[in-house]
Amino acid sequence: MNEPKTVNELKALHPVLARHEGVWDGMYRYYDAEGNKVDEHKSRLLCRFPESGDYLYHQTNYYTWDDGRTEVRDFPADVKDGRLSWDNDFIQGWAADMKLDTHNRTTVLNWTRTGEPDLYLYEMIQISDCGTKRARTWHWFKNDALISRTLVDERKISDDWASYETK
Repeated sequence: MNEPKTVNELKALHPVLARHEGVWDGMYRYYDAEGNKVDEHKSRLLCRFPESGDYLYHQTNYYTWDDGRTEVRDFPADVKDGRLSWDNDFIQGWAADMKLDTHNRTTVLNWTRTGEPDLYLYEMIQISDCGTKRARTWHWFKNDALISRTLVDERKISDDWASYETK
């Protein structure tokens, strides 16, 4: 397979994923296997398809808890086997459009935590037809048993991620 070499080639290969470009504000909610909420925090995600640099896709997640805690996670991605691919100190995994979704609303991800090969996650992202709302569902497994679910509700606040990089 010829891997995309430019942002436009990547967007053509994954048009649903391309619709996620921009700045998203949301709320993450974590539940244990029995459905009890165990955590909740606000988020701001910058989903970028930079025209220059080492990566065709780069996502940065900013998390804020009500108690004042904050966290930033950075996810630059390569392209491998036609999918976005991560292999870093935090995760190994991939993302791709769900080609069977004829409505062009679904992206699927799979990843494991670095150093924890028995912990894996599948994520499904649904983006609205208008492109300004999305919902994400994660299913976490450890030793092949469901241990957690994460629900994320987000709204796009800007297409212009570059103006948010310095904020």
